[in-house]
Order: sequence, then structure tokens, then C-alpha cells
Amino acid sequence: MLKVMPIAAFKDNYIWLLVNPANRHCIVVDPGDAEPVIDVLKKENLILSAILITHHHHDHTGGILTLLEHDAVPVYGPATESIPGVDHKLRNDDLVFIQALDLELRVLEIPGHTAGHIAYYGAEMLFCGDTLFGAGCGRLFEGTAEEMLHSLTKISELPNNTLIYSAHEYTAANLRFAATVEPFNADIQKRIQDVATIREKNLPTLPSVLQLEKLTNPFLRCHIDSVVKSAQEQTHSQLMNPVDIFRTIRTWKDTF
Repeated sequence: MLKVMPIAAFKDNYIWLLVNPANRHCIVVDPGDAEPVIDVLKKENLILSAILITHHHHDHTGGILTLLEHDAVPVYGPATESIPGVDHKLRNDDLVFIQALDLELRVLEIPGHTAGHIAYYGAEMLFCGDTLFGAGCGRLFEGTAEEMLHSLTKISELPNNTLIYSAHEYTAANLRFAATVEPFNADIQKRIQDVATIREKNLPTLPSVLQLEKLTNPFLRCHIDSVVKSAQEQTHSQLMNPVDIFRTIRTWKDTF
């Protein structure tokens, strides 16, 4: 069984470390900062086998070159983004096999936050960078609403027990917005209480589970009547197209 460890970085980033306890080999996902990763590698006596990158933003890539100075390992990343250090460029449905962890991951192209954003799916886990968050989704920095909704729909079609390893601790803030969009959603109210208890202990709210996201994340619920109604009230128009619903909710969240 692989062990997945969060490494806190910057204000609210998570760098994910996947470890094979049997041989101490590991891979790191989106190392925006090398120093905390190196500290954990030394403390836990781990051997770095690969680096996985979801998109080009510096808080996800800034530690790559320093890590490569310590360990010359393969670096996987999106084919359509220019990221120093990436030597294995990936496209949709490519497979990444990490022999030291006996782990195969399938690549999903999920543009929206950035134009070339990808995710890695395997062993009932999804490492999705800044596309899907706990109860939220990433801002549209380079992509369109159509692209992001398509990407989120692609994620929603994965098995409901998929563990969602997002790259930021945004869940509590996102739930406050979700409760504004759907004030009568009992699942959101329960999740708010659960997350508050977790954060009081200074623990991560991630990974979340896809089934829970479908119940509480407004950006996965643009087809649900209560979300449609809120979007219509926000714009004072009879929106019906899911892309228009999504665009309205995303724009609303940007200024919430």
C-alpha cells in the first residue's frame, strides 16, 4: 500500500509525496518549493524516483531544478506548457508507470485554470493541481468557461470513490461560498462543521472524495436546480445552458 503525505508549502499549498514503504522510494507532485521536500526526504530516509507536474505556475514548479540538483530523476509534465526541468511531456490518456512504486497513472488533460493543465489518475487517486479544490475549482487564468466545465465534467465521470488530492487548502473558504449558492443544502452544512473540526486540529481537509464533491461543490452541480436558480437570481436572467450557469457561478466566486 502506498502512503500519501502532504507537505505544506507557502501559505496554503500542498505538495503531495507518494511513498512505497517497502523500499522507501517516492514521487513528489507539484514541488513549488524544494526545501520542505528535501527536509522530508532526509527525515524519512526516502529515495526520490520521479517528479510529477500538473501546470506551469511557479508555486507548483519552483522547486524542480533544486530537487534535480540532489537527484537526477525524470520529471513529468504537460506537453503544451513550457516548464524548466520537465523531460517527459504528457498528453491526454498517456500512461506514466513508476516502477519503484509499482504505480501506473493515466494523464487527463483538464484545461481551464491554465491552457495545458493536466491531472494524474490511478489507484483510486486523482492529483488535479488547481483544477478541482475541496468544494471549489480554480480560477480561469488562461482557459475558458467551456474548457473548465468540460474538465470538471471529465473528473466527475471518474469513480465516486476517487480520492481528490488538490494543491491548496481552500476548503473552508470554498464552503462558505457553496452555502451561499445553496443555502438549504444539508450536505454542505454538515461538511462545514466537519471541516471546522478538522482545521481546529490544524489537519488537512484533503484528500476529499469525489462523491462528496458532487454533493457539496457548486462547480460540479451546474445541472442541479438549486444551483441553476441561484445563477439565474444572480444575473436576473433565465440561464439554462450549463456553461452559462458555470460562468456565472465562477464569476460570482471571483468577487465573493
